[in-house]
Amino acid sequence: MRKNAPDAIEIEIFKNLFISIAEEMGAVLGRTSLSPNIKERKDYSCAVFNRKGETLAQGSHIPVHLGAMPLSVQAALASLRFEDGDLVLLNDPYRGGTHLPDITAIAPVFIGGRPAFFAANRAHHSDVGGMSPGSMPLAREIFQEGLILPPIKLRSRGRMNEDLLRLILANVRTPEERKGDLLAQVAACEKGRVRILEAADKFGLARVERYAGLIQDYTETYLRRTLREIPPGSYAFSDVLDNDGISNEPVRISVRVKIGGGRAEVDFRGSSPQVAGGVNANLAVTTSAVMYVFRSLIEEDIPVNTGLLRPISIIAPPGLVVNARFPAATAAGNVETSQRIVDVLLGALAKAVPGRIPAASQGTMNNIALGGYDPVRRKDFAYYETIGGGMGASAEHPGLSGVHTHMTNSLNTPLEALESYLPLRIRGYSLRRGSGGRGANRGGDGIVREYEFVVPTRVTIMSERRSFAPYGLVGGSPGRKGRNILISKGRKTNLGSKCDLAVQAGDVIRIETPGGGGYGRK
Repeated sequence: MRKNAPDAIEIEIFKNLFISIAEEMGAVLGRTSLSPNIKERKDYSCAVFNRKGETLAQGSHIPVHLGAMPLSVQAALASLRFEDGDLVLLNDPYRGGTHLPDITAIAPVFIGGRPAFFAANRAHHSDVGGMSPGSMPLAREIFQEGLILPPIKLRSRGRMNEDLLRLILANVRTPEERKGDLLAQVAACEKGRVRILEAADKFGLARVERYAGLIQDYTETYLRRTLREIPPGSYAFSDVLDNDGISNEPVRISVRVKIGGGRAEVDFRGSSPQVAGGVNANLAVTTSAVMYVFRSLIEEDIPVNTGLLRPISIIAPPGLVVNARFPAATAAGNVETSQRIVDVLLGALAKAVPGRIPAASQGTMNNIALGGYDPVRRKDFAYYETIGGGMGASAEHPGLSGVHTHMTNSLNTPLEALESYLPLRIRGYSLRRGSGGRGANRGGDGIVREYEFVVPTRVTIMSERRSFAPYGLVGGSPGRKGRNILISKGRKTNLGSKCDLAVQAGDVIRIETPGGGGYGRK
């Protein structure tokens, strides 16, 4: 063995050490939070970063969160001077955030008088203010979407900034719940900080830092190896979003992927300019989607970290819908546009490596946000959730039914938890039989979920694939398009893919999610 060469066994040990820290942070966050969106649906992510704010390892959480988080840590590093005992919050999409409901908490790990690592997590809060409950409005600018937090210290030298906490809680509809979830994020960061300190004490800081770098090299090596297996060339694909929620015009997402020499260039210059509505994505979200797709090409079990970005260059000029300029609204860029970015990247790569890429999955997170006043509990309520759908079929397998796919990895909210927490009932919840695209392998089926409201409630729906179906591959049929329907006094109204409405007691909203595309001719 070469002198000072990395030890393969130790790489595996440290790889799993960092991953286990992120997973344990996630366990703390999920168990100590108050909201069903975080506690039950697991809409959060945790990761460990080096002193430069580069990802070392992450938990098996939400892909759209995790690819963007290093940009948040780096924005905090550029804005603030960290001290021991600090904890920084931010949600600004123009400083590495994804959308305003996703609040990131970052804690430095000081060793030897300097921040050697960072423990961070991102959690989706079911309300951060703004023009509608759930903070997923049909907005025209980011100021309408909720409270914007630049990098700011919630805790300074171990002491809580009570004034900042009061300011945040004064700007949300559910302050008690928000406080509980924020403190859960603090607890998760503290768990990560303690575990990193224990590792440094056990193995020595120099050794931990060395293997932190080697793990990034390890990830980079596997991606370069995978890219060299793809035939060199240029591969293009385009698809559209239904609309931006303001106009009915489709929004185009186009990509050209150039492969060669163990590198990939991902060019989005054919995409639409940023739009009036909230489907604009920032560069952090676009970067997350790119990382997710290229990680998915690697068959080996590698840690997901900043090493994935080294062989990839992303071309997305400011002002495009995939790299919007401030103050564009961004609430749905994180949840909907990220899914379409994945669809076009996979569509392009299907031309490069046919047989390895599946047909399109449902291509939406089917976001529903709602809120109002609960007379029984005598307080305001706000809630947000996403709904699963059909997975695209592949050359080897049919698509799974009723699952979250691609940029989301959240869970189903148990009906019992939802009905005990909110003044509503789930009148129906089932698979949407026959909604998967036909083919040699059939796409997975979507879901039907019916919400019956027992008090007047404001509802916002942000969804996609209601006008344009998820594509099939190699002769497979598209998945069936989704539908959003209001049932009021026996009358059914098609709500389209995006809407904001007031419902009354007894009204029902029926969400039918898309099926996945089929693969191959039957």
